[in-house]
Amino acid sequence: MLNSLLALAQQPRIAPTEGDFWFPPQASSFASKIDSDYYFIYWVSAFFVLVIAGVLVLFTLKYHSKKNPKAERTSTHNTPLELAWSILPGIVLLYMFVLGFEGYTDLRTPPSNAVNVDVTAQKWAWTFTYPNGVVHDELHVEKDQPIQLTLSSVDVLHSFWVAAFRTKMDAVPGRYTKLWFTPTMTGEFWAQCTEYCGTNHSNMRAKVVVHEPGGLAKWLAVEGDPHGGGRTPAQAGEKIYKIQGCAACHTLDGSKLTGPSFKGLFGRQEQMLDGSTITADENYIRESILNPQAKIVSGYGPVSAMPTFQGRVKDNDIAALIAFLRTVK
Repeated sequence: MLNSLLALAQQPRIAPTEGDFWFPPQASSFASKIDSDYYFIYWVSAFFVLVIAGVLVLFTLKYHSKKNPKAERTSTHNTPLELAWSILPGIVLLYMFVLGFEGYTDLRTPPSNAVNVDVTAQKWAWTFTYPNGVVHDELHVEKDQPIQLTLSSVDVLHSFWVAAFRTKMDAVPGRYTKLWFTPTMTGEFWAQCTEYCGTNHSNMRAKVVVHEPGGLAKWLAVEGDPHGGGRTPAQAGEKIYKIQGCAACHTLDGSKLTGPSFKGLFGRQEQMLDGSTITADENYIRESILNPQAKIVSGYGPVSAMPTFQGRVKDNDIAALIAFLRTVK
């Protein structure tokens, strides 16, 4: 039995797939090994559940007594049997530990040629800063290029998870954490926050785009400056709205999320939490970006107020955002 289980674990790793009943596509170098280890543990567990449950049912049917339920029964001590059911499962569990330890060391040892991307978690959006200074709300990487993410949080505990890559790591306030992976499949995937972080936790997602080799450099060249490429101030503001993750809390169609919708915001009279009325003009928008707690719209409590973007956006970015909000009617 033990030889059969070990042989199962030593089968060739599962080939990359488009996903199955249990898992999404295998889109990183880790996915095949992690899935194989999972299925080994799964089938070993299923085997022992069936064996133990089967023996339990068999003994119940064979040895129960209706005629004399109080009759005393005797049993003998069987040392070989007791050693067998202790040692053999122990060996299997030790082998599972070895599989898990190998996977853990792989996940925690990035190669020297890994490209580093800084990831900032903030209620309720992810921001990615690339080596050339580009800041974006999407993670763009290259197929077959190792990527290392350095994660941090500016408010509460978050957790960065890409199911297709089989990789996850917490973003912890006041410290840096790291994870790495090598994408093996081009396409678009989703990163999600898997640590409950407040009202809009379920919407804290980010698109992950895997380019063909060479595609990342081209994308970075285009995205390097939201104000460049012949964009008008309003177009640059729309770009910044997407890059800074504003869409996680503020819609453009009038629907309500954690924050007020931007549809028709500019020039509108807004009632504040303290009962006063404010006109949503340039000064109000600037103050709301740099000091969001100063004036909170009625219906949105202090808990849902966004954190400050002081130091994260420049004056020309704020001007571009104001120009964009003028157009959102």
